[in-house]
Amino acid sequence: MTIERLKRVHNASPFRPFVIHAADGRSFSVPHRDFLSHTPGGRTLIVYSEDDAEDFSILDLLLVTEIEVNGSRSRRKRQ
Repeated sequence: MTIERLKRVHNASPFRPFVIHAADGRSFSVPHRDFLSHTPGGRTLIVYSEDDAEDFSILDLLLVTEIEVNGSRSRRKRQ
């Protein structure tokens, strides 16, 4: 996965909710673009929980295996 691919989905207009799938099998829902941020270099992602504004997960972009946009599975293998 590259930061450019993630940015295309994250900045799409209109925004479509998506799910980030990690290599360890975990999934992270991004219902709105405000629920995802990344470091300036783009390698580290922060995904905020829908349930609690204080809960978040920190992910390494290199461990993202797929982005699922609005229910359609769109394979994005890491490069």
